[in-house]
Formats: sequence, C-alpha cells, structure tokens
Amino acid sequence: MKVILLEDVKSLGKKGDTVNVSDGYARNMLLPKKLGVEATAKNLNELKLQKAHEDKVAAQKLEEARAFAKELEDKSVTVAIKVGEGGKVFGSVSTKEIAEAAKEQLGYEIEKKKMQLSTPIKVLGTTEVPIKLHPKVTAKLKVIVKEA
Repeated sequence: MKVILLEDVKSLGKKGDTVNVSDGYARNMLLPKKLGVEATAKNLNELKLQKAHEDKVAAQKLEEARAFAKELEDKSVTVAIKVGEGGKVFGSVSTKEIAEAAKEQLGYEIEKKKMQLSTPIKVLGTTEVPIKLHPKVTAKLKVIVKEA
C-alpha cells in the first residue's frame, strides 16, 4: 500500500514522502496514529499543492531577507561605552546593546540571537557585525562605538 507520510517516521521517511508499506502496517500503525494517509489521487494532488505553497512562501521570505540585508548595508548604529584613562574601555558592547540601539535609532527589530558576534566589542571605532537574516542571507551592520 502506498502511503503519504504526514510526519517524520523513523526508519521509514520524512514528512511529505510517498512510501510503500505493507497493508497491515498502514492500517494498524500509520493511519490510526495520523502519521500518514493513503496515497490516493486526491491526497497526492493536495500534497503537490501544499509543497508548491511552501516553496512560494520560502522564496518570498528569502526575497524579503535579501531586501532587508540591502537596507542594512547602508545603515549604522552608534553605541556609547564608558572609557577610562588612557582610552581603556570599561566592559564591552554586547549583541543586546546593539539590538536595542538598532531599535531606538533605526526602528528595526533585530533579534540579538541572529547577530554573529564572535567576541564582544571592546574597542572604540567602527565594527561590522554580521547578522544572519536567513540561512542563505547574512547582512553586515556597521556599529560605531563612541566614548560616553
């Protein structure tokens, strides 16, 4: 019996796969637990439409991420930090502070988790911070660190 999987099933396949299983396994395991549906023409067509819709949504999100990345490339955020004698910086600038500054100065809601800052910024000047907007899109935001 051909079955379309509605969820990932270990040792059988991933969601959306069409697999061939024994009648008993399908009737007693997959269908009652709503792990799959019988692969009829109607169900196959619905699966095809659903995949097309998911692809369209994914392409739209990718395009939005690219547009936002282009917008961010031109912008910069200024963050103030305390500096002692001899230009010694107290503390550091974290992703949380950069996210707050971006919201306040630019009006953009950027999640701090998306910022890929390897080490906190501990120097005055301009630093480019990579921001992962999408698995395929990474933008760079200029962060200007000034003396408070």
